[in-house]
Parts: sequence; structure tokens; C-alpha cells
Amino acid sequence: MSERLRIALTKGRLQDKSVELFEAAGLDCSPVRNPGRRLIHALPNYPLDVVLAKAPDVITYVEHGVCDLGVVGKDTILEKGGAFYEVLDLGFGRCRFALAVKKGTDFYGTYKTRRIASKYPNVTRAFFEGKGMDVDIIKIEGSVELAPILDLANGIVDIVETGATLKENGLEPIEDVAQVSARLIVNTASMKLYKNEITDFLSRVERELGGRT
Repeated sequence: MSERLRIALTKGRLQDKSVELFEAAGLDCSPVRNPGRRLIHALPNYPLDVVLAKAPDVITYVEHGVCDLGVVGKDTILEKGGAFYEVLDLGFGRCRFALAVKKGTDFYGTYKTRRIASKYPNVTRAFFEGKGMDVDIIKIEGSVELAPILDLANGIVDIVETGATLKENGLEPIEDVAQVSARLIVNTASMKLYKNEITDFLSRVERELGGRT
């Protein structure tokens, strides 16, 4: 293999889980475990360079071809979209988008236009369009749970893992919107240009994932 591939990993938990997976597949990820101030990390035993980035930037780098591959949550894919191949569900980072309201609220029992607060307006819009419902969407950057408490919104669409934060704030999930987990994405041109290299990498990852099931 002559061509070095470049992969963008989402910083944080997905980065840690990605490194665990790649190491189990035989890749030496020691440079990524001790990154220092370097922004690009060359793996010593495999032709792969790792870029650590925020989730939306992973998609941007892959879409524009400066990275051949990326690991990013399905939540970011659903919200941001983009032109790339989504090739593998990596199985970690599992959670869900859910619609949550104040406990005891009859959310669907009114004909009034509902206001929904979310950090993910595109996911929210697609969900309610699928139901044929008109809603007013308010984008929130911080703790979205505050919106119903302050009567800014009738409900929220947010990522839910355990539901503990919702419960502590008097909210409850009433409907799942979408399932989320980490996905491996590939640049469309890279898939053709570096087919053999990408196929080798994918096969290593798939073998390790297959051994876990």
C-alpha cells in the first residue's frame, strides 16, 4: 500500500472508542493516545493519518476530500447532512433523539401550533414534517430542558441517553425521533481513487466488529 489515508475522528468519547476499535483491529494508535499539540497523527504500523476534530468539522473535512474517512455520530449526520458514503455502523456512542415534554402534558391533544426547542432544528423539522405537523422551532444552544420549564416551548427534541436529566427537570420522553450511534463515513471520490486501501481498512474494522457480536 503506497497511499496514506487520512481519517477524521470526533473528539471526546467517540475518539476514545474509535481508538479502542482500531487498536483491537491491529493498528498502533499510540500517537493519538498521546497527541500533545500536534493536529495530525501518523500511525506507525499502518498507512493512516488521524485528524482530531469537532463533529460538524469531521463531515466538512470528509465532504471536501481533505480527509478520506471520518467517524461521526448519526446525530451530526442527520442534522448537518452532506455528500459522502455512510458505510458502517460502529455500534458505540448509542443514544437516541427523543421528543420530551413536561410530565403529564397532553402534547398531541391540541390543535394549536406547538413550539419545539432544540439544538437540532433540521432533525426536529424532518420529524414533524413526517407527521404532517406544523411546529415553530426555536434553536437553543445551551440546556434545552430549560425551554419547557420557562414556558418558552411546549416540548424539546434532544439526545437522550438515560433520561435522568429530563426526569430531574420534570420532563419525560414521549416519543423516539431517531436512533443514534457512531458511523464511519467515506469521501465519494476517495472511495474510487483509493478503493484497495479503503477496502483493506474497512475489512479490518468489520472483522473486529464481527468478532464482538
